[in-house]
Amino acid sequence: MRMILAAIGMAFATAAHAHHAPSGFTYEPYCCNGDGDNGDCQRISSKTVRHREQGYEVTLLPGDHRLATRRHVFLIPQAQTRESPDGSYHLCLFPNEDTVRCFYAPPGRGR
Repeated sequence: MRMILAAIGMAFATAAHAHHAPSGFTYEPYCCNGDGDNGDCQRISSKTVRHREQGYEVTLLPGDHRLATRRHVFLIPQAQTRESPDGSYHLCLFPNEDTVRCFYAPPGRGR
């Protein structure tokens, strides 16, 4: 029983640790799965992002995000956008490349 509880505790502790953006801020645990080398969150170029009246349009091509294997166009409502503490755009895709889990935008961009 103790081993089972210990295993469960380790699983929760591991899941609660998110990785860091290149600038050093930590992605929220809800958003992030993995680490800086294979995680689903990463900084994306501002060239992939267009501000729209209701939020953002993010167009990814292979290479724009480590998980993107084909072209994607995501429409992300302003209400679902998180503030980026480093002034860059960041995108978290989970559980696959077709699903935006979290999107971070610089402060003041469309807010």
